[in-house]
Amino acid sequence: MFEERPVALRQRVKELATQASKSGRPSDWFETLYQESKGDTQQIPWAKLKPHPYLSEWLENRAIQGNGKTALVVGCGLGDDAEALSALGFTVTAFDVAPSAIAWCQQRFPDSTVTYQVADLFTLPEAWQRSFDLVVEIRNIQALPLSVRSEAIKAVATTVAPEGQLLLTTRIRMTDEVPDGPPWPLSESELSQFQQWGLADQQRDIFTVSEQPPVTQIRLVLHQQGNDRLSK
Repeated sequence: MFEERPVALRQRVKELATQASKSGRPSDWFETLYQESKGDTQQIPWAKLKPHPYLSEWLENRAIQGNGKTALVVGCGLGDDAEALSALGFTVTAFDVAPSAIAWCQQRFPDSTVTYQVADLFTLPEAWQRSFDLVVEIRNIQALPLSVRSEAIKAVATTVAPEGQLLLTTRIRMTDEVPDGPPWPLSESELSQFQQWGLADQQRDIFTVSEQPPVTQIRLVLHQQGNDRLSK
């Protein structure tokens, strides 16, 4: 989320996110941005119309096969990550807080087997608790202010089934100082909060993106209570 885009768009995103945070409804700005885009993907900073490369690389390197296992895509945007998992045999549920994003997914993939659903990260269906073999969270938590960070981490972590995995991709920061945002990169102490919900680090990959200043990102694979059920 928040890939390199024109300055005016980055400023608009920051304005919307700041307003939503001040209003106490930090997720509301996503729908506003989708509506303002009027179907132009160039106005959606994270829309690449293909799966995220960190997800694709992990799936390929680990030779992941779904074989009917369940997967949840958090903040699915325009649906490319969800479709990639579906193509590998996962039974995929993908949600976004923005109704316009879900409608866009359904328009792009009318014959999809993915269950696309409008849902708020902070009020997820109870049936999703500890229900998914694989949960994919790519740059959504970083788009939410620190005031709701712990709540967002809990919401994501508690969807992972026993012996399931969480694939997390996010910007990171080296200190606990409050960063300027959005996005608001995660600190090491924030990442460690996943352990409170039974998740343990399984794999860490650090990436540095050549922006000004350079952006440090992590792909973190965590597992819930033991065995890796996803390897081929």
